[in-house]
Amino acid sequence: MFRYLKLIVLNRNAILVFAVIAGIIVGEHAGSLKFLTFPALALTMTFSMTGMSLVQLRSEPHIFKPMLTGIALNYVAFSAVMLPLAYWLMPTKELFYGFVIIAATPPGVAIIPFSFILRGNVVYAIISVTGAFLGSILIAPLMVKLFATSSGINPTDLLLLMLQLVVAPLVVSRFLLWKPIKPFIEKVRGKVVDWGFAILIFVAVGLNRQVFFSSPALLLSITGILVVTIFGLGHFTNILARHLNISQEKRIPMVMLIGIKSSGFSVFTALTLFGKEAAIPSAVMAVVVLLYLIFLSIKSKAL
Repeated sequence: MFRYLKLIVLNRNAILVFAVIAGIIVGEHAGSLKFLTFPALALTMTFSMTGMSLVQLRSEPHIFKPMLTGIALNYVAFSAVMLPLAYWLMPTKELFYGFVIIAATPPGVAIIPFSFILRGNVVYAIISVTGAFLGSILIAPLMVKLFATSSGINPTDLLLLMLQLVVAPLVVSRFLLWKPIKPFIEKVRGKVVDWGFAILIFVAVGLNRQVFFSSPALLLSITGILVVTIFGLGHFTNILARHLNISQEKRIPMVMLIGIKSSGFSVFTALTLFGKEAAIPSAVMAVVVLLYLIFLSIKSKAL
């Protein structure tokens, strides 16, 4: 029993699966934890960003190409595939807006450690993820203005949210890299991020648990869109990059950049701007991204 409990507490995959299952089973309590979503995301984003080295931006002579590549893959290519599918298949505006939020969401910082795990180019991953994060400050409000004009949401509201959840955590994360506390931060970072995301996923799933019981066709449609976008685009990017003679080390972060978004960020933003129904795609995306990372771990030798 203790062994299984330890697995749930310490293993990233087990934590997120546990959050989804808990949201389905005891999701009636999710509403009472909704007040935790902002501090949980702020803390998660701050600790996540301690893994981003801004020193690399100064030390690398050619940073603009990978930064622009990160923006092109994570926003342009991703949105070009996902949003038409969502517009065609989603039955309500709120669900479509949920996909708009996913499209506008910055990449998952997990791309950086997984680039290391999969033996990819970590410096390239850091620069491209940082570029996509910085780009999100302006891109996210523009995307909401472009694709959710009838929602009544002021893009300025999202810009303020980006400043709170991207810029502020990035600034605070630099202080957490202070040498006396850096070893402790690096030791606990993974667990803080995992459990912070778990709270957000639990709330999103719990608030929409009735969908998991009463609307299997809707869940199938949402999952299908995300699988086609994340797995399909990742596979296509790998083939195209190989054809262009891009090295395997760079292809590894590229296939993650085009498919991995920050699930916690998209859950909170969708809940805040459009309500609980809009958060359903983000909750499903957390599971699909988890499966994608597991898939890449198994298939890394084929990249």
